[in-house]
Amino acid sequence: MANFLPVDEQLDLLQKGAAEIIRVSDLRERLEQSLRNGEPLRVKAGFDPTAPDLHLGHTVLMRKLKHFQDLGHQVVFLVGDYTSLIGDPTGRNVTRKPLTREQIDQNARTYTDQVFRILDRDRTEVRFNSEWLGKLTFEDIIRLAAKFTVSQMLERAEFHARFQKEQPISLHEMLYPLAQGYDSVALRADVELGGTDQKFNLLAGRELQRDFGQQPQIVLMTPIIEGLDGVQKMSKSLNNAIGIHEPAPEMYGKLMSISDDLMWRYWELLTDLRQSEIDQMKADVASGALHPMDAKKRLARTIVSGFHSEEAARAADETWARQFQQKADDVEGLEEVRIAAADLGRDAEGRVRVSKLLTASGLAASASEADRKIKEGAVRVEGEVVRQSHIPLNHASRLSLRVGKRAKVVLIK
Repeated sequence: MANFLPVDEQLDLLQKGAAEIIRVSDLRERLEQSLRNGEPLRVKAGFDPTAPDLHLGHTVLMRKLKHFQDLGHQVVFLVGDYTSLIGDPTGRNVTRKPLTREQIDQNARTYTDQVFRILDRDRTEVRFNSEWLGKLTFEDIIRLAAKFTVSQMLERAEFHARFQKEQPISLHEMLYPLAQGYDSVALRADVELGGTDQKFNLLAGRELQRDFGQQPQIVLMTPIIEGLDGVQKMSKSLNNAIGIHEPAPEMYGKLMSISDDLMWRYWELLTDLRQSEIDQMKADVASGALHPMDAKKRLARTIVSGFHSEEAARAADETWARQFQQKADDVEGLEEVRIAAADLGRDAEGRVRVSKLLTASGLAASASEADRKIKEGAVRVEGEVVRQSHIPLNHASRLSLRVGKRAKVVLIK
């Protein structure tokens, strides 16, 4: 029998970064039951091996699995080798092209290798849904399909949108939520994790478990994490992702380039700190007891050490400080430019447009060039990368501005 932490302490970690839990009261009840009988919960998350290389956005679910694992529960890492033959319609406005068996097998090997950078290999149950889906007869599939109506399927956002636009919906796509739901039946899952875009499929699992006489699983959904730009979801195609195989210095540098606001999202979704610890850190930053730069450097070291080592994280920290922080903070000998505060203009919240600051100081030839440099992460104000369009500024300020290798000291009065 396992020794579990009190339920409130478990929820402090499990609720951190969760977008929605169906339902929190049920999760508490299931944890209390687990505490009483000493039996771990069975916690499942499925991953279709559709791409071989993972970035930090893919690890949000794996991190939440780790939280359950760290608390002593049984984690099931499910490889959707059979559902990959269908292709998940989530987020798609066209039918996904099914992968070949060879592609699936290759990607699955890559996934299982990469996941153990986060989960404990010895305590993780790895399953492939071909184990049970491959054994279903045509009669079994008919009986599963009979539990849902076409109108229910068309309530799904992707299907509804395509139906309204008269875009094709293949019949095999409607089998996907049935297959994922049956996974929960086969594994007798107490909890299933998934992204917010997976809600329809996750709820299908609850319905099928009821039909099979099982206690319906708790659904815990995690949000889609933003990429380095802080706006769009992390994606390699959008060039705003951090790959988990990237060298430590590169990973560290990218993490240091994110905004202060996005830093807290990354603390919540990409680390093992409890929510209460993150809240205390935010309070320390707000009170001035902790500098935002120090909080961000701690975040970068924490994430890099998890995928590399503490030694590699320390070395990346020192390298970054030598290359960027010391240079950015060194204002001796830089040209000084005086700008009237009235010339900058301010928005309703009293912030100034960064592009206007750059053009007024002569560090950008035009507003469009300035905006492009901001998007590239090439602009630093007081040593901090700035990616937002506006920043707060006092009427009387002295600050260093840097665009790439060019830098000036700006005096605003």
